[in-house]
Amino acid sequence: MNRFDSDDLRQAALDYHRHPQPGKVKVLPAKTLVTQRDLSLAYSPGVAHACQAIVDDPAAVNTLTARANLVAVVTNATAVLGLGNIGPLAAKPVMEGKGVLFQKFAGIDVFDIELNEHDPERLVDIIAAMEPTFGGINLEDIKAPECFIVERKLRERLNIPVFHDDQHGTAIIVGAAVLNALKVVGKRIEEITIATTGAGAAGIACLDMLVALGARPAHITALDLEGVIYKGRPGLDPEKARYAHDTEKRSLAEIVAGVDVFLGLSAGGILKPEMVTTMASKPIIMALANPDPEILPDEAKRVRPDCIIATGRSDYPNQVNNVLCFPYLFRGALDVGATVINEAMKVASVHAIANLAQKEASDLGSAYGDEVFSFGPDYLIPRPFDPRLLTMLAPAVARAAMDSGVATRPIENMETYREKLGQFIHRTGLIMKPVYDRARADIKRVVYAEGEEETVLRAVQSVVDDKLAFPILIGRPNVINKRIQRLGLRIRQGEDFELTNIHDDIRFTAYWKQYHAMTERRGVTPDAAKNLMRSRDTLIAAMMVKRGEADAMICGLVGRYHKKLGYIRTVFGLNPGISSTSAMTGIINDKGAWFFLDTHVQVDPAPEQLAEATVQAAHRLKLFGMEAKIALLSHSNFGSHNNPSAIKMREVWQLLRQRAPHLDMDGEMQADTAWDEALRRRIFPNTRLAGNANLFVLPNLDAANIAYNMVRVMTDGVAIGPILMGIDKPAYIATASSSVRRVVNITAIAALDGQIRSHQAAANS
Repeated sequence: MNRFDSDDLRQAALDYHRHPQPGKVKVLPAKTLVTQRDLSLAYSPGVAHACQAIVDDPAAVNTLTARANLVAVVTNATAVLGLGNIGPLAAKPVMEGKGVLFQKFAGIDVFDIELNEHDPERLVDIIAAMEPTFGGINLEDIKAPECFIVERKLRERLNIPVFHDDQHGTAIIVGAAVLNALKVVGKRIEEITIATTGAGAAGIACLDMLVALGARPAHITALDLEGVIYKGRPGLDPEKARYAHDTEKRSLAEIVAGVDVFLGLSAGGILKPEMVTTMASKPIIMALANPDPEILPDEAKRVRPDCIIATGRSDYPNQVNNVLCFPYLFRGALDVGATVINEAMKVASVHAIANLAQKEASDLGSAYGDEVFSFGPDYLIPRPFDPRLLTMLAPAVARAAMDSGVATRPIENMETYREKLGQFIHRTGLIMKPVYDRARADIKRVVYAEGEEETVLRAVQSVVDDKLAFPILIGRPNVINKRIQRLGLRIRQGEDFELTNIHDDIRFTAYWKQYHAMTERRGVTPDAAKNLMRSRDTLIAAMMVKRGEADAMICGLVGRYHKKLGYIRTVFGLNPGISSTSAMTGIINDKGAWFFLDTHVQVDPAPEQLAEATVQAAHRLKLFGMEAKIALLSHSNFGSHNNPSAIKMREVWQLLRQRAPHLDMDGEMQADTAWDEALRRRIFPNTRLAGNANLFVLPNLDAANIAYNMVRVMTDGVAIGPILMGIDKPAYIATASSSVRRVVNITAIAALDGQIRSHQAAANS
């Protein structure tokens, strides 16, 4: 029994679907509806104006309604993958799941529609009648040959994309996997021979795709439930007849012998090990039956170690999974208003997926643990959680739609479109864009103390690709180079980054002597200075910035935050007029962006320290193109309590009113009061804070860190920072939980900080 068949998994799946509410999807309003005016705009009488605008210009439906981003997932459940003809009611969990994937991976809204109708003509009529509701139709789990009829007739009748994912989604992924497998084994698609079992919807579509990519129909031999498909065999439907040839072969063993590629979309266990031994050298096996493949990878590898194998299962390498395709294909099609998903768009998807797998693996740690992927026999196609799929596939599909003349709303600037897609993926994209743009304008040198860490190396690849900074890595050259190779990264020492050998750098003597001169009256002896400099990568990075050999530094991926800060403080001083350091961390989620202070440094700051940190934080928000709206948080609302923490925040307000009267700020107040302007004005009509707060100042480290982490986790938010403030050089301390994207963001901030300080120094000189 494999792990997918366990009783534990069955119960967990049922619990997942039942709790905390039944099902996996729900409909949420996209606009506020809290006042009488909102009601009059959303419905009568205001809605009439939107209706009339669409009467005057039908294309206005795409800007006045959700139709352009709404897809119907439609099934009659006659061929549910792995389950068969289970009926539309039982298929609803599958269709809901499909809707979740559309939304999760591409931001597309879905209505799942399960139809109790087997007649293909009536099915076509029912689906066609729904065209005004949807921007696209995804057909799902309709058996062959009816699926061919339904899709063909809908494509003829409708002016929106219609896509049978079981056919074409599978075909696209198989096409990409086969192209890359052929690249690995050094064979050309025009020359290979193919044996296939399973000539249903997916099987025929896969063959059609391979032919579109260059395979020769004469080199393909197919087999279905009734045996080998040969010319003259009675009862062949037109789809199968296209792959019928003159052949005397009548068994699977016969058609497999000597072929380069086996494509299975049939039943588990039918490809026997002895059959695999008869295949050509370096055979490619696509064993895609679910849940049990035609042959298990271990069995195939045992008899043919030179084979490359893919399955439909996630517990083996090279999973052929349609989620790699359909969300992004529809994203690109919807965004250009495509009237159809044509062959050019599907082929563009194949090549985009294949090309992505040949690049180094992205930041997949949160989804796949510590696994590292690089192009080769066990990594032919990307994994489903690779965030680059959206930014590579959707633009490729959109471009193909425009080039083939089926786009009604062509995209004028493809680079801007990619940036928009990137914002959806990372959610930090929008707020980080001004920082990225300014960082690129004047490339600065950023040194990474923990240069051997895989998270750092992956981040450095993105930093180099995005031209955000010139990286300097501290570490052991042999370790760094081996990890770069293992991760499949493209960065090269000297060309893309500088490497400082932590055990053998001619500058270390100068480093420890300078460090000793700075710290000898703080109890640091020459021997201690020498030992510290050779064992503390954070100190090396700090000295490089101190001496002008780097413009900014990043540390903290390994070790404790406050210990790293202590080392930094022995090298750097404080900014003029600043009495202490502090740290601000941002959270970006579906509702917006917020920053919290002080999340990492000051345990119980005095009012003067909080006021000082607030002014610095407000200034830092300008880096992101934001004006600070500051809420001084407490359990008290404008004097409702007089305990010490409330009094502290009241004093902070008084200090800020004196020192920075221009700030949009108020307090002390509760968190809901800070968020809800209407509530705030009801409680305190004379509040000086307008709108929703975006910078929350809390009374102590416990409150700030707890609030920031709870918001991040409970809202599936992405963190920016922590942003260390008060140091007189650009020094940033990440945390051990930092992702690749988070390190890239900190790098951009550090590089921009280095720019600003160098410009200030030049202006003062």
